[in-house]
Amino acid sequence: MTDANHSCGNCQQLQVQLAEKEAELTQLLARLEELGRHDSMTGALNRRSLLESLVAELQRAQRTGHPFCFAVLQLDRFQEVSGQYGHLAGDAVLKKAADIALKLLRTVDRFGRVGSESFGIVLPATWLDQGMIAMGRLSKAIGECDWGETAPGLALTFSAGITTNAFGDTAESMIKRAEQAMRQAQDEGGARAIQVEEALPVGLPEE
Repeated sequence: MTDANHSCGNCQQLQVQLAEKEAELTQLLARLEELGRHDSMTGALNRRSLLESLVAELQRAQRTGHPFCFAVLQLDRFQEVSGQYGHLAGDAVLKKAADIALKLLRTVDRFGRVGSESFGIVLPATWLDQGMIAMGRLSKAIGECDWGETAPGLALTFSAGITTNAFGDTAESMIKRAEQAMRQAQDEGGARAIQVEEALPVGLPEE
């Protein structure tokens, strides 16, 4: 083999190795980006990513005219759970609750953690009555879950507020309405979902 052929073979081998390294780097960057979008403990979207999903759905709804729902839910008396069973058990309960939601919700839905024991859900192409049905299914699944391995004797419920998009809505206005409805559910004893709609704009007075 001549020096030229040997050099050419080395170049090809180096090109293959370089391509493999570039592919590994691309996969690593994609993995880091994915991790940056999710809550490290529960696996749900983090607050920033959920907010991005809500903004995107608002923009889509404005283009198409299709309705969608946004819900905020908070586990009832979760501080008592952590106090009785410990913080590690509390973290495990949050993780399991998120797993239940992620399995139950549709693939198009976006589920994220927005607070220490609260979550948000973007429900595309969903009327408010359909959103309430989804909340009922999730409440049933959470309530029927066996928490014995993590917190023996625990019966878990949540309070939820759910709203639908309205003309002129922003992500902030939808979040505010859903959170207010969620707090109302808590004030009424928890273990329930309350729906709320933005009031229709007042018409201009006739001349």
